[in-house]
Amino acid sequence: MGYEYIGFEKDGAIGTLTISRPKALNALNWDTLKDLGSFVENDLPNQELRVLIITGAGDKAFVAGADIAQMSEMSSSEFREYVDYAHKIYDLIENSPYPSIAAVNGYALGGGCELALTCDIRIASEKAKLGFPEVKLGIFPGWGGSQRVTRIMGNGKAKELIYTGEMVSAEEALRLGLVERVVPHEVVMKEAMELAASIAARAPLAISAAKQAINTGSEMKLKEALNLEKDLIDGCFDTDDRAEGMKAFLEKRDPDFKGK
Repeated sequence: MGYEYIGFEKDGAIGTLTISRPKALNALNWDTLKDLGSFVENDLPNQELRVLIITGAGDKAFVAGADIAQMSEMSSSEFREYVDYAHKIYDLIENSPYPSIAAVNGYALGGGCELALTCDIRIASEKAKLGFPEVKLGIFPGWGGSQRVTRIMGNGKAKELIYTGEMVSAEEALRLGLVERVVPHEVVMKEAMELAASIAARAPLAISAAKQAINTGSEMKLKEALNLEKDLIDGCFDTDDRAEGMKAFLEKRDPDFKGK
């Protein structure tokens, strides 16, 4: 696909997107962010995936954040463009119709932690470090971090993490709800692939509807969210996948879902 700073591999219905700037701990300078954005906007929708895994190249970092050297030279208008573009791309990842898994294989700081938070599920290496060090630079997490982390951890813990700018270990991130699993460093991608394979074997339309119910419903009042849930499950019932799933259950065999 001709990208310098990202790689993509597909194994059946599972795609692995790798941020690849290892000498800079995969920091997201403008060129890397634009590669990511171009892929997410133009190529990813054509991949016919059921699960996307996002990780970082090398064994030290998922994404260590934005590129501070480059950012320090930006004008206010350039910085706002940088922020706006990151928001656009991160929103596209978060709202993709299929699940995403962050395989956090090292440092996930600032914009890197924010990227991980756009994913539905986060699996962290035991060596991973996560956090938002932006206040040490005179800014704060502005690529969605201040909002997404608050919805995960609650106001108090989110404020503590953001106000101090300190990193937390993978185990502490698990306790706080920042990640869902912590695994030995050498098996983080194996664990991500196994989870992705398990998800990919399920009914994709049902998973997409469940994702919409959770993501959209969590921003609604309960009554509105329950109505959304009813509408979405009604849509699932009228699919070939629903008929196949129930038939397979009754016939005591594995279902063959087609996403129809």
